[in-house]
Amino acid sequence: MSLGRLCRLLKPALLCGALAAPGLAGTMCASRDDWRCARSMHEFSAKDIDGHMVNLDKYRGFVCIVTNVASQCGKTEVNYTQLVDLHARYAECGLRILAFPCNQFGKQEPGSNEEIKEFAAGYNVKFDMFSKICVNGDDAHPLWKWMKIQPKGKGILGNSSSTRTAAWCSATDPWRSPWC
Repeated sequence: MSLGRLCRLLKPALLCGALAAPGLAGTMCASRDDWRCARSMHEFSAKDIDGHMVNLDKYRGFVCIVTNVASQCGKTEVNYTQLVDLHARYAECGLRILAFPCNQFGKQEPGSNEEIKEFAAGYNVKFDMFSKICVNGDDAHPLWKWMKIQPKGKGILGNSSSTRTAAWCSATDPWRSPWC
């Protein structure tokens, strides 16, 4: 399956997120205060659902969906089901899903990280879950601040007042990917 076809299949599954291909290497400058100097998502770190810091450079060379999730959203069942299905189908081809719980949209993710992890296990989630974060406002995670200011030249797929779906193709053309 071509990556272009995969992207057409992925688009309906995304509430808010990013499709990212490998970016340029750089120093880890993407902290809470200096995120603007980042050149790719790989320059950021985030805590996983168990509280361990993860350097996102580990996803270099993979196609990544970066998305916010919520356990009490009206589309939770379809979103988790589709994300689990995408991961099961395409993880061997290089797809990685990075899910960030967020309680900023109608307070639809009120649980603790432990409760969120237990909830996700009910959907047999095998993709990477991160700690609950803010994706909007001054307290937003630096990765999300960075994603929101990327120019259209980096591949905006969709945008609404509260969500953004985008593709980053810094050093690699994801439409000509060797995956699948």
